[in-house]
Amino acid sequence: MAIAALDVDYRAEAAVTACVVFETWSDEHVLESYTVASPAAAEYAPGAFYLRELPCLLGALARCAAPPTTVVVDGHVWLGEGRPGLGAHLYQALGEAVPVVGVAKNPFRGAPAYEVLRGDSRRPLFVTAIGMPAEAAATLVAGMHGPHRVPTLLRLVDQLCRRG
Repeated sequence: MAIAALDVDYRAEAAVTACVVFETWSDEHVLESYTVASPAAAEYAPGAFYLRELPCLLGALARCAAPPTTVVVDGHVWLGEGRPGLGAHLYQALGEAVPVVGVAKNPFRGAPAYEVLRGDSRRPLFVTAIGMPAEAAATLVAGMHGPHRVPTLLRLVDQLCRRG
């Protein structure tokens, strides 16, 4: 089993995608981690974020030593009832064979997300999923390592792409 968590940082001249791979949801340490720089991404379009980020995520996943059994993205799987978000588009691009869990720091109006409170935070994370029940995904995210709102390994992937 390998879980890959991904995040992307955008710069004027490039996008940097980070990937951390770990074995179980409660892990504190990674099996592998890396960053991938790619040419400047498409412009941001509200409601069509996937057009900008999907190519970056697919490029990073192609570098995994072994195909992941689950992928975690920084964002929403669903933007609303029947409205696919980044995670749903990634799931489709992966042949609908790998569950995708979206963990967002901010709500998206209309997105059917489970709110997960971690640590002493009063601000929830917003968890959505495809390929597995969203409630199960929320439970797994709640049990991830770390005492803070954002789990240790999701914080690490965020830091890697910003530094990359």
